[in-house]
Amino acid sequence: MTETNLIDGRWVGADSGASFEVHDPATDRVVGRVPNAGAVEARRAVDAAFGAFSAWAARPAVERAEVLRVLAARLGSDRDELAALLTEEQGKPRSEARAEIDYARSFFEVSSDACLSIRDESPSVPGKKVSVHRRPVGVAAAITPWNFPIAMLAKKMAPAMAVGCTQVLKPAEQTPLSAIALLERAMDSGVPSGVLNLVTGDPAEIGAAWLEDSRVRKFSFTGSTEVGRLLMQGAATNLQRLSLELGGHAPMIVFEDASVDRAVDIAMAAKYRNGGQTCICPNRFLVHRDLHDQFVSRLASRSAALVSGRGDQPGVDLGPMIDDEAVRKVEAHVADAVDRGAGVVTGGERRRVDGLADRFFAPTVLTGCTPEMRCWTEETFGPVCPVRMFDGDEEAMAMANDSEFGLASYVVTNDQERIRRLGDDLHTGIIGVNDPGPAIASVPFGGVKHSGFGREGGRWGLEEYLELVTVSTIESPSA
Repeated sequence: MTETNLIDGRWVGADSGASFEVHDPATDRVVGRVPNAGAVEARRAVDAAFGAFSAWAARPAVERAEVLRVLAARLGSDRDELAALLTEEQGKPRSEARAEIDYARSFFEVSSDACLSIRDESPSVPGKKVSVHRRPVGVAAAITPWNFPIAMLAKKMAPAMAVGCTQVLKPAEQTPLSAIALLERAMDSGVPSGVLNLVTGDPAEIGAAWLEDSRVRKFSFTGSTEVGRLLMQGAATNLQRLSLELGGHAPMIVFEDASVDRAVDIAMAAKYRNGGQTCICPNRFLVHRDLHDQFVSRLASRSAALVSGRGDQPGVDLGPMIDDEAVRKVEAHVADAVDRGAGVVTGGERRRVDGLADRFFAPTVLTGCTPEMRCWTEETFGPVCPVRMFDGDEEAMAMANDSEFGLASYVVTNDQERIRRLGDDLHTGIIGVNDPGPAIASVPFGGVKHSGFGREGGRWGLEEYLELVTVSTIESPSA
């Protein structure tokens, strides 16, 4: 595969010739080098996207949909190859890497269908003929994270391409090779030159160049709330539309009518995906007093049994943290909790894996957690399960909503009346009820409060890349 940037259909290096290394986080082995590009290359990418926009937007939706379907099929046929690359530069177990490829593929499939349903509307207005037209916003920029480097890119590419937008893309510095591999397959699937452009390098410099360019009409970002705030400030100058999927700090509530075994199954599946390095994984466990001790005991036993190691090895459940800073953050959160009185039931420290980098952290269960602890108020982004008990529904909801974040939440219960109320009671954009995997391509994904705004998935994701035009006509009287 290539290890260069894509601008106007050509694979190119940085103008300066500079590049940076990409490492396997499990071994520190260099797995590739990519261009260290900056503002000049970023502007050239916008030139290409702007030049390609009119022709791509004018293509019939059925033709754009076919390109997306071909790309989806290519992801299916190349699933194992892409999964191997994903594990190599990101670290996650191979089974999870394959699941990510499937998830990415589903966005192209869903968007290819959804774009065929976009229609003008004709509201009834006395004395007038009115139509509401939807048109693509134009050039769209996207900056994506390292934890799901192919899926997060697909979530932004698929809807934008489907409705006729062209794009400039910036992948995370830790995982650019997966993004390049996806773009290679997009070009092989019939995407015209300039429709997709990818630039690797300095995120601040590249992002600033796109925010300063009035031709960029849409900006989509997945990452931290801090960076999201900076993007909002930068987008103010040109009034660019934003979709921001930012920090999460999901609660998981286990009510008294839940099966403990089922609750633990859901906790294990939701929490330890990608080693806890996911924006929607549960970070706060609220367990009814009647089930607390059983839940903690079984969760700790199951957690301790998880196997850490290289993601390409059979039987491995947890890969490494993405980098040294990530491990230090997990350590700091656990140390702070212990200093403030939390008990460590299992884990609480790094795991040494022979022959591998020192970036593995043991799955950790903490009890006696309080709101003063960093792990209860900040996103840990690691394999740590802080647990608190509650006595009643109102207390549980108040504890769950006591956060500046509002991306996802999880509930384990069989009470249908309680389930009916959740959409109003829980202040998050996504709620998984007895469901460890509520993020699917056909439904809206996004948060509220400091977790951002905008949605990805289904027809709602396409609407983020469309603008409405109202045409109001009074017909001339007959001569």
